[in-house]
Amino acid sequence: MNENPDESLNGAIAALMTEAGIKDQRALVRRIIQAGIGLGQDAVTRPDLKLTAAVVEEMRAAFKTFAPYRGTPKVTIFGSARTHSEDPLWLMTEATARNFAERGWFVVTGAGPGIMEAAATGAGPEHSLGVSIRLPFEEHANAVVAQDDRLVSMKYFFTRKVMLVKEASGFVCLPGGFGTLDETLELLTLQQTGKMIPTPIVLLDRPGGSYWRGFAQFVTKELAGTGMISIDDLDRVLITDSVDEAIAEITGFWRNYDSLRWVGDRLVLRLRTAPSDADLASLNEHFSGLCLAGRIERTEPLEVERDEPDLLSLPRIIFTPRPRAVGDLHRLIRALNQLG
Repeated sequence: MNENPDESLNGAIAALMTEAGIKDQRALVRRIIQAGIGLGQDAVTRPDLKLTAAVVEEMRAAFKTFAPYRGTPKVTIFGSARTHSEDPLWLMTEATARNFAERGWFVVTGAGPGIMEAAATGAGPEHSLGVSIRLPFEEHANAVVAQDDRLVSMKYFFTRKVMLVKEASGFVCLPGGFGTLDETLELLTLQQTGKMIPTPIVLLDRPGGSYWRGFAQFVTKELAGTGMISIDDLDRVLITDSVDEAIAEITGFWRNYDSLRWVGDRLVLRLRTAPSDADLASLNEHFSGLCLAGRIERTEPLEVERDEPDLLSLPRIIFTPRPRAVGDLHRLIRALNQLG
């Protein structure tokens, strides 16, 4: 008789994964299975089990939908579901999405009407991905993204927001209601706290519009003015009424900067063009306050980066940033994009 139930259970899980043909990432799959078994052992309530099962199922469906397009840049567009097709904001959204699609980008939306439909219309079905939400009083997904292979439907707002944010290389937020403000504030929070990699955010309004400028005035006075956020927390956001500026902001952010990776307390930035000695001296002069210790230096790929072979040929820089230096990090990336 086996006196170690955990050992017996681990053996059964290993056998189950083998029987299911799972060869890759077995340790992580094991953790998921063990967590599920643990929920049963903990006598979790039925509603909580239903929630957990639905979340895992939704995320699996979303990952499968996005998987074929993982290497394609994506922009997520947020905005009101109530914007009509004759509204200037609709036309601006359509033009913005069309321009990104012409550059080979995918446009990700919440798959609903209004701004979401305008974005999908501009991008076309071949460059659209939709993440819809199931609500009792809302319409079904708009016709442009109503293709099973490029549309995933979610029950929960939080899982939907994960997929609207997770793979985007840029965000365009247009005026909207509570939902749009919720999505925009989540983006700003993720950037502020460093929980999301540096990514360009554009707040796009109609020419002469006051929606986002009024928002910025409120944030500056009531949040920054009272010390609840840093004065530069909005510096990472572009507020504009120009479609061309919105597109240039997002595409230009990736002109030289490619990606980043934390290695302990050091940060590696992968680039397309390496800084010259003169460039490096200038960067260290202008961004000395960004480094907790040492200087910004060029580096070869670190050993831990070998698990990303497609990125090994890229030049890179390395430094030890001070905590909460999100604003300076964005400014460094923008400076790097001016090189070459």
